Amino acid sequence: MLKNKLQTIHFALLLSFFNFLFFHFPFFRFVFDNLDYKSFNGILTIVSLVILMLVLNFLVFYIFLFISNFVARLLFVLFFLINAVSVYFINTYSVIIDESMIGNILNTNYDESSSFFSIKLIVYLILFGIIPSIFIIKIKTVKATGKQFLTTCSLTLLFVLILVFVNASNWLWIDKNSKTLGGLAMPWSYSVNTSLFYIHQHKKNEKEILLPDAVIKDNKKSVVVLVIGESARSQNFSLYGYKKDTNPYLSQTENLSHFNAVSSATYTTAGVKAILEHKQTNDLYEILPNYLYRNNVEVIWRTTNWGEPPVHIKNYQDRTALMQNCKGVGCDYDEILLTRLKEQILASTKNKILIVLHTSTSHGPTYSKKYPSPFGTFRPVCNSVELGNCSQEELLNAYDNTIVYTDYILHSVIENLKQLKDYNSTMLFVSDHGESLGEKNLYMHGLPMSIAPKEQYEIPFIVWVSDNSKQLKKKEVLSQGHVFHSVLKFLNIQSPIYNEELNIFK
Repeated sequence: MLKNKLQTIHFALLLSFFNFLFFHFPFFRFVFDNLDYKSFNGILTIVSLVILMLVLNFLVFYIFLFISNFVARLLFVLFFLINAVSVYFINTYSVIIDESMIGNILNTNYDESSSFFSIKLIVYLILFGIIPSIFIIKIKTVKATGKQFLTTCSLTLLFVLILVFVNASNWLWIDKNSKTLGGLAMPWSYSVNTSLFYIHQHKKNEKEILLPDAVIKDNKKSVVVLVIGESARSQNFSLYGYKKDTNPYLSQTENLSHFNAVSSATYTTAGVKAILEHKQTNDLYEILPNYLYRNNVEVIWRTTNWGEPPVHIKNYQDRTALMQNCKGVGCDYDEILLTRLKEQILASTKNKILIVLHTSTSHGPTYSKKYPSPFGTFRPVCNSVELGNCSQEELLNAYDNTIVYTDYILHSVIENLKQLKDYNSTMLFVSDHGESLGEKNLYMHGLPMSIAPKEQYEIPFIVWVSDNSKQLKKKEVLSQGHVFHSVLKFLNIQSPIYNEELNIFK
């Protein structure tokens, strides 16, 4: 049959079938894991989802082909290529391609994206992307007439309506899990959610909403160093009871406190936004560094990461800028953020200083490449980007070494601050989100908060204060929202939007 010209309807059916066969195992694995597939309603739901997916994809493909055969084929090639990559990541890292994951992907730079490269990815791309694409390009078809097109579309829609009506009693389950199901349905997971992401981003970034003016209440020299962690989960810090000694420095540090905390999201852009904003909102309010800079505070932002909201300050220093004054092996890692840190503080002409260090230390999948060799405390380690190929011991060892390195970096920040005798100083360390390391067969982060495991949102919140500085309140659980108001309090800045309930200092 494939040697002759295919009717458009047959071509659309074949594409729908192959799309279903190649790319929807994760979709139905989720369905079987979360539905009583032995009950009548369970069987009905599963059969209906299979038919619905085949029929709806056929209908969309058929409409595309009728409108423009050439454009449709280009779209189908693109779909199959992206589907192949998407299913690789779903199968390898148990991610869901929802709107938040799209934001994560679009905010990934070359260094991070290149770390995911593997032979397995190429195999997926060839088998499920390139080979089907050759078939899509080469097969010849006969275009349907207008009458055939209208008849086919009408009957298909009628069939879908009947199927929906028959499943009326099961729509509660489908609606409850719609976000996850939508994130696993190819190609609509990334195509629809990419559109939604850009629509919402446009709405958020229309204009930054300025906060009310603030007033600096004294001239006492004060400095806050806010260290934003990357993918650091609290359960792997020995400060929080972890059996391995991942905090050899911090565990011996005086004036140090740690709090249980939860993140507002499981991906960087939302997590960093939550740390820097005065209240949790979908609107783009003026974030902490912008607000303080506008109100005459010295603000310095140093980063080896990305994904923060727009930062409007003079001293924004990325890795390239910091490299000019950095020497040694540590310059290839997050130690670069400490380059001449004390000297920059002392060079400031202002009495109130906020320094933000945005790290990337514990971001996967290449954990073993995130720290210098002297910090490879635990061995053997996972060196593969395909985390499921590593043993649990190897994966935990590699990740734990990033925590050991984080411990050293935080210790170094504190040692720098201790030398500033004329300043009241504090260091706050808060992670953007946590990380899954094979628990429940999940890896890394990015799952929707509604279904995310605790490993992806239980984060460390560590605070150090200098001698004769402010004391800390007793708190059971903190949130990322405590950062903004605690910084205002420490620097003694009066603001109409200050919230005492979200301040950790007495």
